[in-house]
Amino acid sequence: MPPELDRPVVIIGPMGAGKTSVGKRVAKALGATFIDTDKAIVREHGPIPRLFETLGEPAFREIERDAVAAALRSPAVVSLGGGAVLDDSTRDRLGGHRVVLLTVTPEAVESRISGSDRPLLHHDGIAAWKAIAAERAPIYAALADITLDTSHRPLSHVVDDIVSWVRTAGPQKEDS
Repeated sequence: MPPELDRPVVIIGPMGAGKTSVGKRVAKALGATFIDTDKAIVREHGPIPRLFETLGEPAFREIERDAVAAALRSPAVVSLGGGAVLDDSTRDRLGGHRVVLLTVTPEAVESRISGSDRPLLHHDGIAAWKAIAAERAPIYAALADITLDTSHRPLSHVVDDIVSWVRTAGPQKEDS
């Protein structure tokens, strides 16, 4: 079966929302490639916590911007790191693509991020997650074409909703 995508489907959202898990399943259902930009960064540059520690967040965001730009060059399902949308260039690049926002409540995400090595959560855990999620929420909302909550629904239902939406939306024209 040929892939159904004419351009990327991009999955954004806060840490722990399920972007990678959902993205893999959506890609499989659509017969498309799956690209996780965080995993692409790790393959090329090493562990993200080390990059934050040795290079700092601004340098990491530059690496992330390049990884996102590369991922968006092919029709794939692309999962972005939670903070990728902080970059102006990345936000601009998302304009012509289908963007799915996955949300999650603090109560549901707490067990998902417990014991994580995520650099931005090292000091304050769930309190840091709440602050970061609240700060980024308006950016996510402005970029999203569709929003789905992953807090309590089975991932299979979230995946089905995205696949149905992609198929119903049909091909999109490139923005000029």
